[in-house]
Amino acid sequence: MQFTWTKDEEAFRERLKAFLADTLPEDWERFSQHGPASPSLTRYAESFCAALAREDLLTPHWDKDIGGQGLGPWFQTILAEEMWIAGEPRGGQYMNVNWIGPTLITYGTEQQQQRYLPPISEGKALWCQGFSEPGSGSDLASLRTRAELDGNEYVVNGQKIWTSYAGLADTCFLLCRTSDDRKRGITILLVPMDTPGITVRQIPSLIGEGDIHEVFFDDMRVPATARLGEEGQAWEIIAYSLRNERLGIPRYSLARAALDRAVSILQHRGDFTREAVRIEAAEAAALTEAARMASYAIVTRRAEGQVIGQESSSARFATVMCERRVAEFIVEHLPEALADDHPYLKMHHQRGIVAGIAAGAAEIQLNIIASDVLELPREPR
Repeated sequence: MQFTWTKDEEAFRERLKAFLADTLPEDWERFSQHGPASPSLTRYAESFCAALAREDLLTPHWDKDIGGQGLGPWFQTILAEEMWIAGEPRGGQYMNVNWIGPTLITYGTEQQQQRYLPPISEGKALWCQGFSEPGSGSDLASLRTRAELDGNEYVVNGQKIWTSYAGLADTCFLLCRTSDDRKRGITILLVPMDTPGITVRQIPSLIGEGDIHEVFFDDMRVPATARLGEEGQAWEIIAYSLRNERLGIPRYSLARAALDRAVSILQHRGDFTREAVRIEAAEAAALTEAARMASYAIVTRRAEGQVIGQESSSARFATVMCERRVAEFIVEHLPEALADDHPYLKMHHQRGIVAGIAAGAAEIQLNIIASDVLELPREPR
């Protein structure tokens, strides 16, 4: 693995830092506590992403003929790191550039690409993902929302839960069951959220605001042209999408920035002299760098054109571990951060405590690592 950046990559990072310094409002650290799926941050993200797009900084890793700069996966990583260090001012639109767009580019029809890619590359689109269901959670193969083909339309009935951005999204990336086969019976529909038959109910949250929802589908009809890929192809498509999603969320960068901020505060007030505190900080720092290296190993493979498999779950779980450790360190040694004394640290805590749930529960990642990476038997021998 190469541990140095090229001059172009370093210049790109500095350009991003300058853009953030010039663009984010003075009260951004406090404002960012609204949460990435809140109405306030979602409204701000639309103008922020439009500004990113005007500077060719929203989708630089996309090919030039579809609204990008053709800069490749390392530039995507740098972009994501700097956005997360800043508290992710793109809000829910990070999904667009990380996996919605690339998935449409790979599997979408020409008509779907013409309809959906321009709004994404212009910073005007907001999507939600209709994955989890009551009783299904991260086990996507057990979903029960049903789509029945009736002439040239699909009729959808069912329910999704824990759906971020659903109350504000334009379009839903919806998983439905079109046959009883556990994995090959799942199909993807691209559904406008203003389609009749959709009901969205907000779920009260202990953190943030407007983050998660229930979504109900009652005899909702969409044309067959809304299907992404073929019937039953969803498992292949989702595997591709989730690998992009998990590598596009470098939470380790925010965790390390928050840890460094916390240590600086402790040093300034003379509370970083105890050996136990310094050891805990060192352990947290080591975990953030381990997560970074695990992610970089995957990015290296992608940059070399290699197929990325379920080993991405290892990088994902390493990130969960570092997020938890940093959050625990801050709660233990700077608890006043949760009472607004240090807005940046509170913002990190709000994002960090859900790290083991968002983008696939940590326990599910461990199951994937055990079965698909380590190839451990499911039953004792």
